[in-house]
Amino acid sequence: MKVLIIYSYPSPTGFNPAILKEVQTNLSKKHEVKTVDLYAENFDPILRFDQDHKRRDLHKDPQMAPYRDLITWADHLIFIFPIWWSGMPAILKGFIDRVFAADFAYSYKKVGLEGHLQGRSAWIITSHNTPAFAMPFVQDYGKVLKNQILKPCGITPVKLTELCGVEKKTDEQRQEMLKKIGEMARTI
Repeated sequence: MKVLIIYSYPSPTGFNPAILKEVQTNLSKKHEVKTVDLYAENFDPILRFDQDHKRRDLHKDPQMAPYRDLITWADHLIFIFPIWWSGMPAILKGFIDRVFAADFAYSYKKVGLEGHLQGRSAWIITSHNTPAFAMPFVQDYGKVLKNQILKPCGITPVKLTELCGVEKKTDEQRQEMLKKIGEMARTI
């Protein structure tokens, strides 16, 4: 299987880099794995519309062609990112806006969207400080990415793993979370 990891965290240290390492280490060696580290690549998240950048031409943006090619190449996408203020990092939102464009990832039907990325599955791993008991009441961007972006683009099934209350966890509890992530990665 071809696995593309889309990773969004600005520091090489911390819990999110540990999540990335755990996933990369535990994915089967039979998979071909590529990682897009948006911060390390200095991805430009700014969406521009002007005389030279028309919204209707987003799917042809030559700067985004390598990313569209990676999405097309992949059988399985893994997103790893923190939830900040109920949202994904701005750099990841810009990636979604610029890469998952109309006429590439989807097209408009009379009612709704027609997804063009069928045949792919995804796993979203988010970390945040929201306590687990509050999660059913929180609309965060892990859920938005799953239900309002990936699924309408034809990507299914999409699994969402939310690592809750990370800041208040002990090192031992965080290690247990990472161990579970490793076990889940081995099942892909």
